[in-house]
Amino acid sequence: MKNNILIVDDLHPAFIEQAEGFGYTINYQPDMKLDEAYAIINNYDGLVIRSKFQVDRKFIDQATHLRFICRAGAGMDNIDEDYALEKGIKLINAPEGNMDAVGEHAIGLLLSLMNNMNTADAEIRAGNWRREKNRGYELKGRTVGIIGYGHMGSSFAKKLSGFDVNVIAYDKYKTGFSDRYAREVSMEEIVKHSDVLSLHIPLTKETDGMVNDEYFYHFKKPIFFINTARGKIVKTSAVLSAIKQGKIIAAGLDVLEVEKFPSLAEQAWFDELRQSGKVILSPHVGGWTFESYRKISEVMARKLGELGLA
Repeated sequence: MKNNILIVDDLHPAFIEQAEGFGYTINYQPDMKLDEAYAIINNYDGLVIRSKFQVDRKFIDQATHLRFICRAGAGMDNIDEDYALEKGIKLINAPEGNMDAVGEHAIGLLLSLMNNMNTADAEIRAGNWRREKNRGYELKGRTVGIIGYGHMGSSFAKKLSGFDVNVIAYDKYKTGFSDRYAREVSMEEIVKHSDVLSLHIPLTKETDGMVNDEYFYHFKKPIFFINTARGKIVKTSAVLSAIKQGKIIAAGLDVLEVEKFPSLAEQAWFDELRQSGKVILSPHVGGWTFESYRKISEVMARKLGELGLA
């Protein structure tokens, strides 16, 4: 069989429709488990996955006819990229499809933190009217530091453009990226000037656990901290410690180093995290909107068509 694709995650039909138009045959199995996919992947030219399981060396070795892997989203951390490329497998992701969703979600977290929206809401529902305790901060005139200036970081910067803020960005792997929305700076300037810090970097061996106690120690001013990237980049205990020390005013975390229950509830830091009035949590939905669901599929299909493999 040639030009057939196995889809193992929920996907908008726009990808299937366009891929079939290119000449591919689709086997759509959104509920498929890892062992089931492993048993049949050697029959497929293409694999489409979101974040269901790891496409590791063992899986890739089993996929003897695989020519491409599509990741329905931005991050590629659940795929052994180096080994896949070594095997001649093309890799496709779709950060363009959910960059607006991530940018808007980060804005929402930041404004909620600065205006105590979650705590104020909970207090009123509990019968407490506390105006002074819930006095907010204005974003105007502050300096927002962005780590990583790819699709997600630049989307966040663009969304900030109407707030009259100073946006600075650091990217270890890019230079010359200053634009109308952000100014490229050194990491030293990020830690010196930032009032807000937002992460927009992938999870790699280098970034795994990167944001720890020492990382926060270097910041010169108390910050609002946002993470819509990957949970394992940040040590949650370090965030909680920085909050207690006054290094972090409040934190918005869409991602955590351990996600989903029951595993999340078993973490030593979870009780402190959930009880903190200075943290807003969301369940890794920053890039997951009704609009991005379709756009991700459309972007993947376009990139697949451009490869011309059918």
